[in-house]
Amino acid sequence: MYPGFIHWYKSRHGERPGIFVGVGAGCDSDWESSMRAGEEEGPGSFTGTAFGVRRPLRFLAYKLQLDESQVAELARILDELKTERAQAAVDHRRTVTAFADAVSGEIFEESRAGEGAKLRLHSAERLRDAVMAALRKIHKLLNPDQRARLAYLIRTGALNL
Repeated sequence: MYPGFIHWYKSRHGERPGIFVGVGAGCDSDWESSMRAGEEEGPGSFTGTAFGVRRPLRFLAYKLQLDESQVAELARILDELKTERAQAAVDHRRTVTAFADAVSGEIFEESRAGEGAKLRLHSAERLRDAVMAALRKIHKLLNPDQRARLAYLIRTGALNL
C-alpha cells in the first residue's frame, strides 16, 4: 500500500483505538458512516481549500447567517470566481510548459520563456480583477453586521481569498 494512502484509508474506514475495521459492534458507528458520507464532524469543523474553505457557500451561509436570496446571489458570485480560478490553473500549466520548452533545447529560447512569463502575468491580472469584482459584489450583497463577520473570517484566516 502506498504510504500516502494509509492516512486516508484509516480516516475513511474508522481505524481508531479500540475499533477494528469491519469487526464487532463499532464497525457501523455514526462517526464512521458520517465520515464515509463526507459529512463534517460539527459546525466548527470547516477546513480550508479553494476560496479558503471546503464548501465556501455553505460555510458563508452558516457563518454570516444569509437569507435565501443572499445565498442564491452568493452562489452565482462564487461560481464566477471558481471559473476564473480554473482558468488560472489552466494558464499555470501552459506557463510551466512554455518554461520547460524554453530550457529543453540546446540554447535557451528567450521568446518562448517570455511568452510564458507574459501569460503568467496576464493570468494573475485576470484573477486579481475577478477577486476584486467578487469582493465588490459580496460587499454590496451583505448588510453591515454580515460584512463585519466576513472581515473577521478573512482576518483570522478562516476564509482565504
